Amino acid sequence: MSKDNIIVGLEIGTSKVCVVVGESKPDNSVKVLGVGQAPSRGVRKGEIVDFETASKCVHDALVDAEEKSDVMIRSVYVGITGAHIASFNNRGSVTVAEDQEGIEERDFEQVRTNAREVSIPSQNAFIHSVLQHYYVDGQDGILNPIGMMGRKLEADFHIVHGITTRIKNTIRCVKEIPLEVEDVVFNPLAAAQVVLTQDQKNLGALMIDIGGGVTDYVVYVDGAVKESGVLGIGGDHITNDISLGLRIPMAKSEKLKIEEGSVILGNCLPGDVIMLKDDSGFAGKEIERETLNTIIHLRVREILELLKRTLEVENHLDFLGAGIFITGGCSLLKGIDHLTEELFGMPVHVTHAQTMSGLTSAFENPQFSTAIGLIKYAQALHSDKRGGWLERLRTKFPRFFLF
Repeated sequence: MSKDNIIVGLEIGTSKVCVVVGESKPDNSVKVLGVGQAPSRGVRKGEIVDFETASKCVHDALVDAEEKSDVMIRSVYVGITGAHIASFNNRGSVTVAEDQEGIEERDFEQVRTNAREVSIPSQNAFIHSVLQHYYVDGQDGILNPIGMMGRKLEADFHIVHGITTRIKNTIRCVKEIPLEVEDVVFNPLAAAQVVLTQDQKNLGALMIDIGGGVTDYVVYVDGAVKESGVLGIGGDHITNDISLGLRIPMAKSEKLKIEEGSVILGNCLPGDVIMLKDDSGFAGKEIERETLNTIIHLRVREILELLKRTLEVENHLDFLGAGIFITGGCSLLKGIDHLTEELFGMPVHVTHAQTMSGLTSAFENPQFSTAIGLIKYAQALHSDKRGGWLERLRTKFPRFFLF
């Protein structure tokens, strides 16, 4: 097993820190070798709020991953999220020199640079410029313009940016361990690499990743990323609602949510109750199942309705031929697919990482979709023939890059 083929994804979530070790195979598949986990502390809504505590959690997950995979980890691809991250679509263009025989690599680099020549908040930095479509002299449907004859090259990009200091806090947290940060990747773009197939992206798909502190999403239309973002609300808000509404400890609320709760209302028999046994410091309690389900239903409905209103602004919902795909920890809530289908009026699938090999329990668990997706994202970068453009752009335009 070559060290060059080992890729590690790290997700510092609100509820858990997850480290996935994968092996990149010659056929472009990924074998999951091991997964390390640790409860997450010092993180709120996907962002680090207690540096030392978060670093300890990352270290614990790292040690766990090394033991389970028998791999010494030296570098990682890190997922990032947070409500500060924003995105937009923009087109770049360049006039090709008349003495050129065809479009060259440098023309592509200039187009990407031109697409970023827009005003973003001064405290923000660019994270991604994801290619959508090429145009040569107005002709669309171009798959690769390099070498083609043309006087004008244009390209559409989906551009992601966020507050520099918040992202650097995540990078610094990892480097203190110490680990080398290969790259930072916006969580939903990573998760979509393993949750959605290319056919689903081509047909049009919305992927929703509902985690502990945030809900990430990405929209694909005609195979290209059209919209992505973060809502600062997630599964921990449901747990908190249960704790406050039923007056029980947070730990018991989380267990109730996972083991007994449902998003669907009206399916309980009259008088159906859940018995919570007495415990140290807890006297025990009877919980009406319909009351529990109502609390869960209301918060999940709020998350989905907020997302729908957000997506209706850009009007991409009419182009989702493949439907909606839900992943992340909260996708395990009973009935969440039915409620989503009711609100959006289209097919909904609860899913996890696809076409993986190795540790089955890892890739079939939707809680690991982002961490596994980081490995697939990194694999795509490694196989990208344009691998050199990123370093050249970082050298020329350091203000726009994080590290």
